[in-house]
Amino acid sequence: MKNWSQKINWQPKQILQPSTEEEVQQIIKQALNKKQNVRVVGSAHSFNPLWVTNEVMVNLDNYQGLISVNKEKMQATVKAGTKLHTLGNLLYKQGMAMENLGDIDKQSIGGTIGTGTHGTGLNFGTISTQVKALRFVNGVGEVVTCSETENVTLFKAAQVSLGVLGIITEITLQCVPAYRLQLVNKKQPLNEVIATFKDSIANNRNFEFYYFPKSPTAWTKTSNIVKDAPDNLNIFNYLTEYVLENYVYKIMCETARIVPTLSDGISRFSASAVSNVTKTYHSHKVYATPRLVRFNEMEYNVPIEHFEAACEEIQHTINTSKFNVIFPIEHRVVKADDAYLSPAYNRDAVYIACHVYNKKDYLPYFKALEKIFLKYDGRPHWAKIHTLTAKTFQQKYEMFDAFNAQRKQQDPLGIFLNEYLKRILIVE
Repeated sequence: MKNWSQKINWQPKQILQPSTEEEVQQIIKQALNKKQNVRVVGSAHSFNPLWVTNEVMVNLDNYQGLISVNKEKMQATVKAGTKLHTLGNLLYKQGMAMENLGDIDKQSIGGTIGTGTHGTGLNFGTISTQVKALRFVNGVGEVVTCSETENVTLFKAAQVSLGVLGIITEITLQCVPAYRLQLVNKKQPLNEVIATFKDSIANNRNFEFYYFPKSPTAWTKTSNIVKDAPDNLNIFNYLTEYVLENYVYKIMCETARIVPTLSDGISRFSASAVSNVTKTYHSHKVYATPRLVRFNEMEYNVPIEHFEAACEEIQHTINTSKFNVIFPIEHRVVKADDAYLSPAYNRDAVYIACHVYNKKDYLPYFKALEKIFLKYDGRPHWAKIHTLTAKTFQQKYEMFDAFNAQRKQQDPLGIFLNEYLKRILIVE
């Protein structure tokens, strides 16, 4: 098996696809009897080995769909294996939508909340903050429920659990009435974007920008709710978003890989070739964009007050280096929350994501940027590449020990731990 970026390879002894919660329980009990490790994989969009196991691999692709809908409360209970793109369509048919989403919709909802995945917007937390209640099968085969009002301490641990408390089966989401977004993409001077960043995030529902290495240009993406504007999904938008950003960019990546000295010029050309685009449609069709060019990714969040200093140092490092990177760096903002292992725990933060074409060595580039992230009190996205260990995480997360106490209670024999998870969760 391989993850999406094809960086990680592994071979489990069993790959099981349960279609009921009872089957999930049976899998856990059988694994306990055989003293086997169990991990869950969804779309394999993690860039580190969170779900790698040589023993029992569980996939919930056969466990998808809505379980119940409460339109009065605007809440929906959904099976954890449901893919985000499927969930968006299902909710839309009910006149509902998720409050906010990220820019990829291939993941399962269980994996999305389990890793603290996020979108952008100063008024929105990680997607885990949309969760009202959870149901999972723990490490002894018991079905456990928790919510904002039931087993609250456990709930705060389970909102971002890395899959180590148990296999999530049901998720109750706080939704909103279905809405339409108008997305405006613009090419702008980088220094102008950074100077007006605080205004941009304060005055728009969703805002993010991309910085092109060795270029003075940024690409901004701004989304706001519209009611009367007509749908706008023309062929030019399709060519820009799907063809140019994927197939043409793939050619550029291959060219830069074969002739590294062309990287700076290709990055500047990419920046100059970006077009202004407007798209208006139902929200779940606007957030996500296709990602056909495979890459490896590191993403850290830094407290919002350190944003400008971190950006300046990143630009200086890239401009004075020979990393030969052409992928733009993405900047998004997330509201503080109180989930124990959320990277946005107790702080509004800017998430900064850097990418490297999957056929190239990412280590020198990521190492240099990680040093900057850590200088500014950075916390890594749990599903992205980093080099940290449990001892560092214990210092970065004040509820780290409380989370581990819940983990040990729900999985006393550690059947959900693999070597990577032991490295980041168990302090030696």
